[in-house]
Amino acid sequence: MTGRDGGGPDPVVAAAAAAAGQAPAPRVLADTADLAALADAPSGALWKLAEPGRQLDANVVHLPPSARVAPHTEPDLDVLLLVLSGAGTLLGTDGPRGLRVGELAWLPRGAVRGVEAGPDGLTYLTAHRRRPGLSIRPPSDTRNAGG
Repeated sequence: MTGRDGGGPDPVVAAAAAAAGQAPAPRVLADTADLAALADAPSGALWKLAEPGRQLDANVVHLPPSARVAPHTEPDLDVLLLVLSGAGTLLGTDGPRGLRVGELAWLPRGAVRGVEAGPDGLTYLTAHRRRPGLSIRPPSDTRNAGG
């Protein structure tokens, strides 16, 4: 699903601009109202932020009726969750809390969090700092260890 501007620049051109140190231009990436209104949307991510060089991750996620993301602990990332359509329940150690369209929830790092869709399903946007990519490092040089 693209924005009103036709989806943005060619990814090859955008990558070249980023490599040349040029900042990308602001633009509309998606219409969340269209995503939230999808009939029979599949479970899972309907949209993901995939811009090269980004410092942020964002997703539009759909849960069908009564589906859930089991409670879990995220040790590293604070997450913002914005309800786009439907209703559901935010699950945490302080008990369940209802979620409805327009509500914005903060899921702090280290907190137990889960989400359960209501009888009409739940579509929501999440945003958080991008996780650093995994890096492969050579093993430590141990030839001189211990003297």
